[in-house]
Amino acid sequence: MIKRRRRRQVDKGAPKWMVTFSDMMTLILVFFILLFSMSVVDAQKFRAIAESFQQRQIFEFLPSAIEFDNTAEEREGDRQDPFEDGQFGESGSETEVNMDALLAEVQNFLEENELTEGISATRDDRGVVLVLQERTLFETAEAEILPEALPFLEKVGTLLEAIPNMVRVEGHTDSRPISTFRYPSNWELSGARASSVIRHLINTYDLDPKRFVATGYGDTRPVVPNTSVENLQTNRRVVIVISDPNSEDNQTF
Repeated sequence: MIKRRRRRQVDKGAPKWMVTFSDMMTLILVFFILLFSMSVVDAQKFRAIAESFQQRQIFEFLPSAIEFDNTAEEREGDRQDPFEDGQFGESGSETEVNMDALLAEVQNFLEENELTEGISATRDDRGVVLVLQERTLFETAEAEILPEALPFLEKVGTLLEAIPNMVRVEGHTDSRPISTFRYPSNWELSGARASSVIRHLINTYDLDPKRFVATGYGDTRPVVPNTSVENLQTNRRVVIVISDPNSEDNQTF
């Protein structure tokens, strides 16, 4: 009797060792994802990475493990961009602010509200320079902001909320000496006036205090000689410099 040889059964598909190997790689992936999830990461960057995985669909046979309330297009539409009108730039912190457009916006406001006698807006190598005469902001020898100055400061605060620029506020006095309990000299008065303007802006509007620098120059930087009543009045002023990011002066902030 002839014995029949049994044919050796050949397994179809991938080798069995690949199943074990795949399980091991999956566990390692899960392990690193767990470590990543427990670490402190930037939420915005994490969502961007997660969305890139969702869009590219690396694992095509599985749905995304990360759920989103709305799509990228919907989120893009809901995002409010302070530069959406295109006046000052395309984005707040990543695109250079159009300083000429900013200057024009301030000048138009001054003309429409008939404030050009007490406030001027110009541009130099430092940026947009706003010069506010004493009578538009303070009583003589005082540093408390007058109610009449609030509309213009509201305009300044609104503009600063829409741009990332650094801001320097300078206080200047005339050469007449002052000696009061609160302000022993013009140094204290000029510094207090600059600080008063900054304090009003950061307390009233959503502005980062780190963007501001207060400087009191006293009577050391007159724009005209202190030889007449008109000249004395001109030298008593507060200067708001909205810094040009490309200016060398901006590096000193």
